[in-house]
Amino acid sequence: MSYIFRAAICQLLQRTRATGALSVTFLAFLAMPVAAEPTLTLISPVAGIDMPSTPARPDDVLSRLRAGFALTYEDNPRTAAELKWFAKHPDYLDRVFTRAQRYLPYILAELERRDMPLELALLPIVESAYDPFAYSHGRAAGLWQMIPGTAKRFGVKQNWWYDGRRDVVDSTRAALDYLEYLEELNDGNWLNAIASYNSGEGNVLRAARKNRKANKPIDFWYLTLPKETSMYVPKLLALVEIVADPGKYNLTLPEVPNEQQFVIADIDSQLDLALAAELAGVNVDTIYQYNPGYNRWSTDPAGPHRLVMPVDVADQFSAALDQVPARERVRWQRHKVKSGEAISQIARKYNTTVAALRSANNLRGNTIRAGDYLMIPVATKPLSAYSQSADARLAKTQNRKRAGDKVEHIVQRGESFWTIARRYNVTHRQVAAWNGMAPGDTLSVGKKLVIWTHGAVASAEQPRTSPTDALGNTTRKLRYTVRNGDSLYLIARKFRVGIDQIARWNGIDRNKILRPGQKLSLYVDVTAQSS
Repeated sequence: MSYIFRAAICQLLQRTRATGALSVTFLAFLAMPVAAEPTLTLISPVAGIDMPSTPARPDDVLSRLRAGFALTYEDNPRTAAELKWFAKHPDYLDRVFTRAQRYLPYILAELERRDMPLELALLPIVESAYDPFAYSHGRAAGLWQMIPGTAKRFGVKQNWWYDGRRDVVDSTRAALDYLEYLEELNDGNWLNAIASYNSGEGNVLRAARKNRKANKPIDFWYLTLPKETSMYVPKLLALVEIVADPGKYNLTLPEVPNEQQFVIADIDSQLDLALAAELAGVNVDTIYQYNPGYNRWSTDPAGPHRLVMPVDVADQFSAALDQVPARERVRWQRHKVKSGEAISQIARKYNTTVAALRSANNLRGNTIRAGDYLMIPVATKPLSAYSQSADARLAKTQNRKRAGDKVEHIVQRGESFWTIARRYNVTHRQVAAWNGMAPGDTLSVGKKLVIWTHGAVASAEQPRTSPTDALGNTTRKLRYTVRNGDSLYLIARKFRVGIDQIARWNGIDRNKILRPGQKLSLYVDVTAQSS
């Protein structure tokens, strides 16, 4: 039976469902084979009609998913190629659908609430294999693989404490907002909208304009798009076909419970994640698995003030949290400011941020004085206990055994992934991947990178403005402008000189506070800066 005819019958079934049972004769007619005919348009199963070899299961979310399929699309060799790949890799499908169990019911409910095609619930498989910690070379992160700019555009918070691109609540809201915007931008063409999600709205619109000028169709299948995008939509449609009728491809998909797996709990204030785990009666890993957006040992002091909790412990957690005063939800340590210390230095020491210190101590600026006391929010457990924090994940990535010799490189001023890679005879993409970064990420001076190299390390090139003189002297005079948060200690460490040396060179008291904009003369060995 052609898909067009089948869709018409499905619609008829829906309209007649409310009026009473259909005759046995009519049902038998539906089952009758018909002659093969060219397939021009393939229409996914209409809501409420179960596919032949996949009986409905009210306790399985995949039955609910396939009942809401609504996209229309052409049968295409590109989709057939993706179907063939998935059919040959059942283990992959088992893994991703098992991983999706935690998030799929929530995403499906959000799609239903917005009356959007339920096929979009399979998009995170294409994007991230339903891994909230996925991070791509294009700086995309999370289940929906949003890049920083798009996430910011749709109101997703990203900072040192928290990256909402990995949070299932924030990222799903933003991704669906973006998809709705793209569908409207593409005049209701969902396949073009989905292609835009991968390629960028400008690429698809330009391709459509080009086709329109050439009197060609502007549907996805006829657009000239990047190779990745040309296979992106077919990959989603192949997954749709498999979910619609896995038996047709000799596949059995894992059962996904048709019930919410988590509850969004309000916490009203910053909360140590180890304490949250104790209150809920689970381990810290579980807290991170349900709350992958949190980068550190606690929630963001400035919010969001919520935690996603497994449904079976949510009530216990909320009841226990109500008994803990806000001031006791993180541990506090009293710190006496030492001479020469800057607030940024203290923040790094205690694994927190300058903004958090200012807020906790009612400071308007960054000025602190020797002898003052600061109250510092600190983790209740050793940082090693927070096994899925950003620092812990980075350590795992950097310490993973690879071929070659492991070298630690401290980023110097003016260096980039490209210059560092050239020095160690590796690629810039390798350097980024070994350090849990993307090639487009910004490198900060002083950051430690791990490099795995096979060959001899190229010596660092000297700046043309600071050549070694005829006597072999590599010490050069620099003029340094003091910045907000700077201290003699930080400047000395940055340029690998002594605090007393800086004070002597500039005729200043080492205990005196530096002023932003102040000029300092430094005498540094240029070879020591790149060793």
